[in-house]
Amino acid sequence: MSRLLLFNKPYGALCTFTDPQGRSNLSDFIDVPDVYAAGRLDANSEGLLLLTDDGAMQDRISHPRHGKEKGYWVQVEGLPTDEALQKLKSGVTIKGRKTRPARACRIDEPTIWPRTPPVRFRAQIPTAWIELHISEGMNRQVRRMTASVGFPTLRLVRFQIGPYLLGDLQPGEWRQVEGSTS
Repeated sequence: MSRLLLFNKPYGALCTFTDPQGRSNLSDFIDVPDVYAAGRLDANSEGLLLLTDDGAMQDRISHPRHGKEKGYWVQVEGLPTDEALQKLKSGVTIKGRKTRPARACRIDEPTIWPRTPPVRFRAQIPTAWIELHISEGMNRQVRRMTASVGFPTLRLVRFQIGPYLLGDLQPGEWRQVEGSTS
C-alpha cells in the first residue's frame, strides 16, 4: 500500500529533506522514511504539500500532463480589477508561453495562521485576496501570473491539490491519508 502524507509547509521551509546551507527543510518536520515531495512550493510559499513513497503516484500528482488542479489563496498588492481577473481566467503569457485558463475570483481574507515574518504593510497601498485554481505547475507560476496582470503576490498559500485539502493542518503539521490520485 502506498503511503501519502498531507503536510502544511511553513513559510521559509524548503521542499527537500536536506540542505547544505542548513536552512529549514522537510526533515525538521517529518520523520517518515522513504517519502518524497510530489511537487514543490517555493521557500516563501506556504501550505499543502503531498509526500509519497510511490513514484508513480508522485508523477500523477506533480506532472502537468495529468492536469491535477491546485488551489491557492493569494494575497496581492492592490485591489484586483475585473479585467485583471478575466486575464487570469483566460491565461496569461509567462516567459513566452500562455498559461492554461485558470479559475480566479476575489475572496475575503481566509481564516489562516499569521505568517512569520508578517507580510510587509504599506499604509498607502491596499491588499486583497484572490482564490486561484491552476492545472499546471510552471516555476513560480502563480506569482508570475498575478504580477503580469499588475497585482504582485505578497503571500501565497496552497490549500488544495486535486481532491486533497489542507483542512485544519497548522504549519509544520502532517497527517497520513488513504489516497489515490487516479
